[in-house]
This record gives sequence, structure tokens and C-alpha cells, in this order.
Amino acid sequence: MINDHDILETINMIAQEHLDVRTITMGISLNSCIDSDVDKCCDKIYDKICRRAENLVATGMEIEKEYGIPIINKRISVTPIAQIAAAAAGENKNFNCTPFAKTLQRAADTCGVNFIGGFSALVQKGFSVSDIALINSIPEALTVTNNVCSSVNIASTKAGINMDAVAMMGKVIKQLAYNTKDADSIGCAKLVVFANVPDDNPFMAGAFHGVGEGECMINVGVSGPGVVKKALEKCDGDLSAVAETVKKTAFKITRMGQLVATEASKRLGVPFGIVDLSLAPTPAVGDSVAYILEEMGLESCGCCGTTAALALLNDAVKKGGVMASSHVGGLSGAFIPVSEDAGMINAVKCGSLPIEKLEAMTAVCSVGLDMIAVPGDTDENVISALIADEAAIGVVNSKTTAVRVIPAYGKTVGESVSFGGLLGEAPVMKISGYSPAKFIGRGGRIPAPIQSLKN
Repeated sequence: MINDHDILETINMIAQEHLDVRTITMGISLNSCIDSDVDKCCDKIYDKICRRAENLVATGMEIEKEYGIPIINKRISVTPIAQIAAAAAGENKNFNCTPFAKTLQRAADTCGVNFIGGFSALVQKGFSVSDIALINSIPEALTVTNNVCSSVNIASTKAGINMDAVAMMGKVIKQLAYNTKDADSIGCAKLVVFANVPDDNPFMAGAFHGVGEGECMINVGVSGPGVVKKALEKCDGDLSAVAETVKKTAFKITRMGQLVATEASKRLGVPFGIVDLSLAPTPAVGDSVAYILEEMGLESCGCCGTTAALALLNDAVKKGGVMASSHVGGLSGAFIPVSEDAGMINAVKCGSLPIEKLEAMTAVCSVGLDMIAVPGDTDENVISALIADEAAIGVVNSKTTAVRVIPAYGKTVGESVSFGGLLGEAPVMKISGYSPAKFIGRGGRIPAPIQSLKN
């Protein structure tokens, strides 16, 4: 039974502690749009997205107004375009997938959504012709569009790591950074490289509508680092008490997300998929995962003890979430993007958080090296090797990891790139310049680890 205390507590979380629903994301299957004629396929895609999502933004605004819960983004995710483009690409590896990205942008503009994800390929074990075509099209596609997001899954625990794909992505990221150099290489902020990618993630840039998903689904992403930090400010107990406090707070946050997801599903006539309880920070003061870790007792995020504190946080968030909803999915846990987290930015600037410590932290968080800016002259093989390292953490530990890295064209260590809004500001971080070129050049596939043999 909801009582006055619960209502007032939720109001305070929203007004004072940055609690929000980060996104309502509608996942749409495009399988029915497949056509060997590019123009016909694109027309079908545009028509279907606009038909399915025509009321998404208005419905989100209605729920926001009725319940007083901020809903920051309304988004769309679609079936990986590499699969939809296969019929049109045929056997042509030089096929250009950019028209599909332009169609997604046109649909996003019509529907009024903030982002649309799914310019994606799944190549953890190998390539189809259309996979290669899509990956090669990413630099152009993300340069000529504003709201289209792209992802490539290059590894999984069951398949191992596709090192040929890893090598390709280093080149793609460098080219995209150059193409968008006049805007601080912002194109790279719309591209993420995954290992063990989930099919139902509502968060960008990695959202797409997986092949095992229904025809159309509603997935909701909830955030609340500020709420968790405030709760810990009142906790004087040991680390068991800290974990319990986080767990109870995550339960309350997830219940709010469940309410919004259920309402959106009912009003749009679309099945509810999952609630993704990810502590996704923003550049706003107080809305920081790093500050949560420091509230636990660390002098600065990145000092010794940070990985242990993050492991506690991530686990407690998941435990609280699964008690609040029967359908918790996506990434659910704690994000540690640098540019989007005021505390992370401060930790990098003061020297307590180098890129090597961030990599260690990704072994126990929800995603990986996210929104990391490195010098613009970083070699493409170094970028590829960074992706390989992060994929190895995910593959061996049977978890999702990802890299969203920005080689900031024309910038070096000590400078920063600024994107505004939720993307924030990223200090350019030092990265080892010793060459992994021979290792990356070997290509092939790093085999799946022994723990993948579970049948």
C-alpha cells in the first residue's frame, strides 16, 4: 500500500536528487520491410517506424505530466540494419548502407524522438556481405545524420573475439573522428563496440531490437545516481549496511520505472519488455556514480578500493532491481562514462583515474570504457587493441562490455572535448603509445574460453 511517506519521498527524489526515467525506448522489428530494392526497403522502413511510433513522444509527455516523473528521452531501436540490408546488398561487399541511416534519421525527425538506434551489425563469429557493407558505411552514415546511433558486436563468450572485426573497428572509429573533427569528433559518441551485447538495451548508443524480441516492445531505462548518493549520506553502518541501503534504494527506483513502463505499454498498445535499472549519470552536480563511490569512503574515484566499491554497488543495484520487477533486463547496474559523469571528469582531471584503472573497473560494472576521449593522433591499432582488451574482459567473465572511445582530432592530453547535454565534456586521457600492430594484424579469431562449454 502506498502511503504519504512513500509519495513525499518520491517527490523529493525527483525534485532534489535528479531521479528520472532516462528513456522510453520502443523496439520495432523491421523484418517485414526486407526488399531487394533499396528504395522500396527504405520506404517500408520509414512507413513502419512512423506508424508504430507516431504516438511515442506524445504518450511519454502525457505520462510525465500526469505523474510528475521526468522522462528525459523518447527513443526508438530497430532490428540491426545489416540484417535488413542483406537482400539489397546481395553479394556486393562495396554496397553502401548510408541510405538506410538517412531513412532512420528521417523517421526520427518525423516521430520527434531524441535518438534512433540499430544501425548495427552482429559479427562475433564472422561476417555476412551486408555486415561488411554496414561497418564500412558507418563513418559516412554517422557523419550525415544527427540522431542515428550505431553498434557492432565483435565478441561473445560462446563465439570468442572476431579480431578481424576488431581491426576494422579501429579504422572505422579513426575515420569517423576525422569526418566529425569540426564538432570535437562527436560522431564517435554515437558508435559503440560490444562484447556480449544484450538484445533489449534501451540506452544509446548501443540500443537495437534483437532478433529474439517481439514485433514491437516497450523498454524503459531508469536512472538515479543522485538518489543513491543521498541515501548513503544517511548510512553510518558497515559495508553490509551500505549494500542493503543501495539495494532498497534500487528497489524504489525500479518500481517507478515499472509504473512508467506499464503505463506506456498500455497507452501505446505495445507489449512491455524490460526495465533497465542502470545508474546512468549526467554532468549535473550530484548525479554521479563517482560521487557514490566516494560517499562509501574513497578520497577520490580511481584510488585503491574503487573496483571493490563499484562491485558492491553494481551487485546491490541488480539485487534491488530484480525484487521490484519481474522483467529487469538490458544492462542494469552502474555505468561509468567519463564525459557524462561530473565526478569521473574531476577524477580524471586530478590524476586519480587513469585509463588503466577504468579498464579494471569495467570488470565489475555494467558496460565498459564509455565516452573516453584519447589523443586524436592515437594509432588505429591502439584503438583496436583497446577494444580487444575490453572484449576479453567481457568474454572471459560472461558479461557485457563495450567501448565508446573518441580519438579527439587535433586534441592532446590535458585538453578536452565538449558535446553539451547528456554527453557532457571529456578530458583527453593518456593512452599507451606502444604498438600492438603486429598482434592486431594477425587477425583471425580468439577462441571462446573454456567456460563457454556449458551444454
